[in-house]
Amino acid sequence: MNPNTAIHKIEEALLALDVTDDLLTAEEKRSLDERGFVLFTGMLATDELEHVRAKYEELMDKEGMNAGKEVHQEEGTRRLSDLVNKGECFDRVYTHPKLLAAIYHVLQREFMLSSLNARDAIPGAGLQALHADWGARQEHEPFHVCNSIWLIDDFTRENGATRVVPGTHRLPGYPQEHGIDPLAPHPQEELIVAPAGSVGVFNSHLWHGGTLNQTANTRRALHAYFTAREHKQQLDQAAYIRKSTYDRISPAARYILNV
Repeated sequence: MNPNTAIHKIEEALLALDVTDDLLTAEEKRSLDERGFVLFTGMLATDELEHVRAKYEELMDKEGMNAGKEVHQEEGTRRLSDLVNKGECFDRVYTHPKLLAAIYHVLQREFMLSSLNARDAIPGAGLQALHADWGARQEHEPFHVCNSIWLIDDFTRENGATRVVPGTHRLPGYPQEHGIDPLAPHPQEELIVAPAGSVGVFNSHLWHGGTLNQTANTRRALHAYFTAREHKQQLDQAAYIRKSTYDRISPAARYILNV
C-alpha cells in the first residue's frame, strides 16, 4: 500500500502498519480470550527505553503541577497525558503492529486510540481499587475497550506492579456486586511482573489496579488505551492534534487517532 494513500477503514490502517493475524500466537490469542490479558516481552529496545525515559522526565519537569491535566491527575502518582503530541518517541507506542493485532483481536471491529498517558506511583503510594475501565458491562455486550501498559521500568512485586484478576473480563457488574472488596488482595489476582520494555495488553473489562509502591523509587509506565470507534475517546485527539504531529505521522496513524 502506498504510504500516502488515504485510509477509510481499520483493516486498511492495520495493513499499512504491517499488522497481520499471524503476529499473535495461538497461545497469545487464547490468553486474551480466556484470561483477559497477555504479556509481550522485548517490545522496546534499550535505546528506545532510554529515549522514552529521558522524554518522560523532561515532560515531568516542564509541566510540573499541570502534568496530566488534559485527562487525569491522581494523588500519589505522577501522570502525563496527550503524549501523542509530546514526542516522536511515543509514535511507536500506539502504532506497534503486535499491539494493534492484540487490540483488534479483543475488539473485533473498528477502533481508535482513546488516549496515550503515563503513570507512575511514587514511593509509599499507588494502590488502586480493582476496577474495569468500562463500568459494569453486561454479558450480552461486545467488548468496548482494551488497554496496554508499557513498562518503562522493571515491574516487581514491591514497586507497585499492576494486578489483574484473570477471567473477570467476562463477568457482569462491578467487583462489589460479587462480594469483592476492591481494595483488598483478590485470591486469584496476578501481578504483572516483567522487565522494562515489556507490554501487558489487557481487555479493559478485566478487573485490574495498581498496587502499593513499597520501594524508594518511582515505577514508570505508559498506557495506550483503545476504544471501539463508536464511542468517545478519553482525550479528543482531533481537538488536541498539533500540526507538527499530524504532518509527521502516516495516514494509517492518523486513522488510529481519528484525526
